[in-house]
Order: sequence, then C-alpha cells, then structure tokens
Amino acid sequence: MKRLAAVAALLGLAAMTACSGGGNTGNSSGGGVYTTIDALKPGLDVNAPINPYNPKGNAFRGYNSMWLGWTKNHMTDPNQFYPGIAASWDIAPDQSSITLKLHPNNKWSDGKPVTAEDVRVSIGLAYTQGGTAYALDPKAAGAASDIEVIDPQTIKITQAADNPSVTFVRGIMETIIVPAHIWGSLLPADFWDKVKTARTDGPEAEAARKTITDLAPKVLAFGPKEDVSAGPFKLERMNPGEALLVKNKNFYNAAKVAPDQVKILNYNGNEQVWGYLTAGKLDNSPFTAVPADVMKRIAAAPGNAVVRGYSPVGNSLAFNQSKKPYDNVHVRRGLAHLINREQVTKVASPEGGTASVTTSGMHQKPAAEWLGAAGLNSLEPYKGGAAKAEEEFKKAGLKKVDGKWNLADGKPWKLTINVPAPFSDWLAGAKAVTSQLNDAGVAAEVVTTADYPLYLEELAAGKYDVGMWLVALGPAPYNIYQRLYGTQNGWQLLAGQLKHVPAGKEGNWMGGPETIEVDGEKINPGELTHKLNSVTGEEQKKIISQLAKAANQDLPVIQLWDYVNTQFVNTNRFTGFPENESDMLRLTSGVWIQLGLVKKK
Repeated sequence: MKRLAAVAALLGLAAMTACSGGGNTGNSSGGGVYTTIDALKPGLDVNAPINPYNPKGNAFRGYNSMWLGWTKNHMTDPNQFYPGIAASWDIAPDQSSITLKLHPNNKWSDGKPVTAEDVRVSIGLAYTQGGTAYALDPKAAGAASDIEVIDPQTIKITQAADNPSVTFVRGIMETIIVPAHIWGSLLPADFWDKVKTARTDGPEAEAARKTITDLAPKVLAFGPKEDVSAGPFKLERMNPGEALLVKNKNFYNAAKVAPDQVKILNYNGNEQVWGYLTAGKLDNSPFTAVPADVMKRIAAAPGNAVVRGYSPVGNSLAFNQSKKPYDNVHVRRGLAHLINREQVTKVASPEGGTASVTTSGMHQKPAAEWLGAAGLNSLEPYKGGAAKAEEEFKKAGLKKVDGKWNLADGKPWKLTINVPAPFSDWLAGAKAVTSQLNDAGVAAEVVTTADYPLYLEELAAGKYDVGMWLVALGPAPYNIYQRLYGTQNGWQLLAGQLKHVPAGKEGNWMGGPETIEVDGEKINPGELTHKLNSVTGEEQKKIISQLAKAANQDLPVIQLWDYVNTQFVNTNRFTGFPENESDMLRLTSGVWIQLGLVKKK
C-alpha cells in the first residue's frame, strides 16, 4: 500500500485500478470512456469477488457500489449528505431515528427495482461485520435498535435510546446497499430474531451475537457470478491492468451519466500515477502526493488542471510517552520549538499540504470554526526556535555537551523517527525534521519500515519511540480526537464502558497520562472525547476547546502539516468537474458522474 492509499482511505476518497496501455482515446459513439484510479485499492486483484464488504473486493465506491447517501464532510456538521440509494431523508431532531425515501424509479442492473427490502437485507449483512451503527452490544453507542420497512420505497431506522450518539446518522447513511435477491440467502430465516436477542443481556444474547458474527467470513467470501449494480455502472470485465465498467441503463439518473464506460487503472505507487498524469491518461486522479518537479510535468500535459480543496486530515510526529525522554512534556515542547514546520512542508508536501499553524488536534480550518480566531490564536504556536527549545530541554534535565544534547543521566540522546518506506512525503518530511534537529544538536535519524501494514503493527506493539501519525480526521469532532485520545492512547470502550489501560497494553502505544491539567482544572481527555459522541451545541464547543488546549500544551503529537486535497482533472474529454474548495472533491468521481456534474466535451 502506498502513501496515496493510506490518506485516501482515511479521507473516504475512492476510484480503482486498470489500464492496458494506450491511454483514454474515448469512444466514437456515445459518451466515451472515463479513466481514473481507485485511491482505496492500489493493486488490482482479478481473483477477488465482486463484493463491497471484502477489502479486496472488486466493488468501486460511487461507480458500482452504493451507499444510502454520500457524506459531504462538512467542517462542523457530519450530517450533511448527497443522495445515493436514498433520494431524501428525514432525521428526527434528537437523531433518534432516520426515515429514508428511495428513488422511486431506480433499478438494479438486472432490471429488478431497488426497494426498502434491499436496504433491510444490507443492514443485516452490516450487522455481521459489526461496528458503528450496527454494533450488537446493547451498550454500544449509536447503534440501530429497530429497522422498519414502511413501504417498498421507505424505511425507518431507530437509534437505541440507552446510549445515543451524534454519529448514528452518518453510520446509517454510509451503509453499503446490495440486492436482496442476490445476497439475501446469506441471512438465515431467524436472523432478525437473533438480532433482537443479541441486543439484550445474558447467555442467550451472547450466543445470538456469536451466531451473527460467525456469518462474517461467509459474507466476506461471497462472490456473485456477475455484478448486479444499483450504481451508474456495472463491472464488465477486468485484468491485472484494468477494470472496465459499463453504464447501468437502469440507474435512476442514467440520462445524466455522461460516460458510457469507466476504466479504473491499476497502480502500485505514486510514481505510476504520476506517469499516467504526465501522459494525460486520467480524466481524474484523487489526492496523490506530488513533488514540485513532477507537478510541473503534470501541468504541462494538454488538458490537465489542478483543483484543490479542504482535506480533513493532517500529518504529525507522534510520541511513545512510555519511552524516555518522550515521557517528559518539556522534551516534546522543546522539539516542537525546534521544528520549522514551514520548511518541512515545503520539502515533504509542497503541493498537497500547508504548514500546521500549531498543534490543536484539528486541521486549521475546522479549528478556526470551532474555536474562533481568538481561541485559535490563544494556543501556543511553538515557533520559539533554538532559544526556547534550550529552555524547555533544560527544564527536562537534558544537558548539552560539546554542542550535543544528552539525556538527564548523561547518556547520549538518539532520536529515531520511524516511517513506512513507500510513503514518499512522510519520508521526505521525516528527513527534513531530522536534518533540523541534527543542526540544533539533537542526534536524529530516520528508520524505514517495509510497508504500511507492518508499520501499523509495529507502532501498535510499541516498538517505535517516534513515528508519523495521521490526525485531525474529520468532520465529526469525536473522530478527530479519537486519533489522540482513543485506543492508541489507552482509552478502550467495552460494553459501553470507557476504561483506560496502561501503556504497552491492548494497543496503547502513545502512553500518555490519563488526566491533564487545563486552565487549572484536571481533565480526562479520553472521557471528554467519548462525550463528544453524544453532546451537541455549546457543550460540544466547550469540550473541543478543552481538548484543543490539552493537545496544545501536552503535545502527544506535533502537527506538521495539514493536507490539501490536491486533485487532477483533464478537460480534453469531459468537463463539469468540481471547482476549488468544492465539498464534492471529498467524494469519488463516480459520485460526481452519478449526480450529473461531469459532461461529455
């Protein structure tokens, strides 16, 4: 997995894989061929099933795989969506339920109508996978408790009253919808009785939960003989180089779907994407980390253009506070003062990032929305340079000998930043940081890990002192602060109860303190983060302010840069692409096409 895929998966971006060479020559008749990549699926697996639940499955979000609604990723409101399978929806004021109306004229690619029963079966399949709105534990936050088919085009989903969550609606809208007449046989006849029992307590409930979750492997492995899609396209064929999707003429908005075909090109790294773009092969490429010299070559290709928008994600340097000297906040603060974030960003992500204003846990744009200009400006910017760093290091007991900083016990201090080797921008950023630190007398080096999955495994196992970590994953504040004060920092949610586990246990690799003093008040940042899952309005703003201050003064991470959603489009074949700062840029181009934005030139 490469850098593009990791960020894109967190942003919710998508497309897929394909290309047998020869570029996008269009089609002499009809709407032509639209060519892109899938940021969620680097590397094409021709043997994978046509299964949207399978991580390797040949289902491509927005093209032949559909959600109930497409999340806008608004900076402060997670409950804004574009139509997907649902044409409209009514959310109860307290988010206790959502009633969905489906498009009345939508059909699956085999001609059968898309109905509320398809939604109900899809929700059943989601229960087998667990999590979010479909957790079976009765104490889980934001779980659905009742699914009612009102008529063939209307379905109501009710949230469990015991532990409500402000993320419930989003969890429902991001449900994958598949045809009941293809997938329904995977659910046993007594499935919904089992779900009802599972949401109670006692031995019978535990047995019911096990029965349901035991269905998960069967669902993940299921492979329909052909693609039956309710999206704008269906998968026609694929090979190691490309996936070819053809227009679904039964799609509700088919008249406004411009391309007749979509090719999703295979890639195994950023460099391959750069080659496609330089050759003008792609009608759209979602976010890709691009150095300045490559950007010039891409921009020179006829028809290529760059569009940029808000990206709810940032990059940071994260600390394992169970390791010395990173357990001392003055060490972390000293490092924050030494690191010139503007220079690091210029080296690491000049086209796809802006230097973080400070560390708050949030991207600068939503931070300004939640905290206000005064609140954001009140945070410590950490721009004191060597003089301020020396002051902080001395508070930590560090000693400078012959121009080099040693630990408090006099032993040499060697700072090691771990980075997954394939992530070109992370690697460049880490090298820029270590260069600055070495110049300031902090002996520092970069050590690479072979791939991203291994990196995450070793990070969670506590093998690294310092490593790169994605933060600020919006739009929901709960999701944002989970990156700092969630499982990786010791807070575990089990059976609806929050507990804090010691450093080095159960994935707690950050090892931060359970409580922090903010403005003279001792707070538990994990508990406050958990509350963000259920509170709204002024109470939510108050908690966000407290957490931003906690992150700013305690520095579990040092934020380096905020990502900019830098995308590429080519207007030689199609027009109507989203403009700069459009919230559409946070969705796949399959969604742009299905909503009728993209036009044949």
